[in-house]
Amino acid sequence: MALVGSYVGLSKLLVAVFPVFLLAWLRFGIAAVAMAGWIRRPADEAVLGTSEKRLLFAQSFFGNFLFSICMLFGVQATSALAAGVTMAGIPAAVALLSWVLLKERITPRAALGIACAVGGIALLAFARNAPGAATAPWWGYALLLAAVLCEASYVVIGKRLTASLSPRRISALINVWGLLLVTPFGIWQALSFDFTRVAPASWALLLFYALAASMVSVWLWMQGLKGVPAQQAGVFTVMLPLSAAAIGVLLLGEHFTAAHAVACALALAGLLLATWPARTRPRAASAAAPRRAR
Repeated sequence: MALVGSYVGLSKLLVAVFPVFLLAWLRFGIAAVAMAGWIRRPADEAVLGTSEKRLLFAQSFFGNFLFSICMLFGVQATSALAAGVTMAGIPAAVALLSWVLLKERITPRAALGIACAVGGIALLAFARNAPGAATAPWWGYALLLAAVLCEASYVVIGKRLTASLSPRRISALINVWGLLLVTPFGIWQALSFDFTRVAPASWALLLFYALAASMVSVWLWMQGLKGVPAQQAGVFTVMLPLSAAAIGVLLLGEHFTAAHAVACALALAGLLLATWPARTRPRAASAAAPRRAR
């Protein structure tokens, strides 16, 4: 999650060099080469069925293609700091979509967490023209919110895929779908782009972005879910907004205002409320456990 937050913040530098669709195309293309060996089906894994194929396409469409486009255009119109605060609403969006799509019950605490996250995002949008805050169009924040919903869809769909596919193969297959979806738009922008003007530092940052976004962060997250319960794993997304905000303030020179502080506090409070595991009451049987011999 810290890695995700860092590339969300650093993407502000990349969208200043590459057009958005070309950037997404190069990202998926680089990652496809790096993960070519991950596509082959392991011997102990079942053949993909129609349901798994549909879920892989849906996960890539929302979590790779639409998320990348909405996030990159949103960061380009707003700031890395704004993107970090908005992304803190992902766990609340996951809870909401799980209720709508998976019929999972939303507890009162989760509902309060959703309200806090939405309140933080709304405050950030309404305070965009406050003194000391960078002016940004409303649609920039709307795109960041759409990216949050896309990422939440990615998580919800992933709950089903991890039961039958390995983390490495999921990462590789959804990246291939993302590459196929964005290729027409990427070629269209590549035909009129002057690649000779790109500095070596921008190419190095692009390589980091591609490998971090499509390969390393996805694999780390899926591997972590094997040993950590999903309800507790959501707490670790606190590192996403913190690292994105740190990149924006420390490396990009963005101004951290009081509105940002309050919005970040609300968003993080919503994150913790929505994902922190509930206390379990001791079983009645434990009270009747035999006493130790004196």
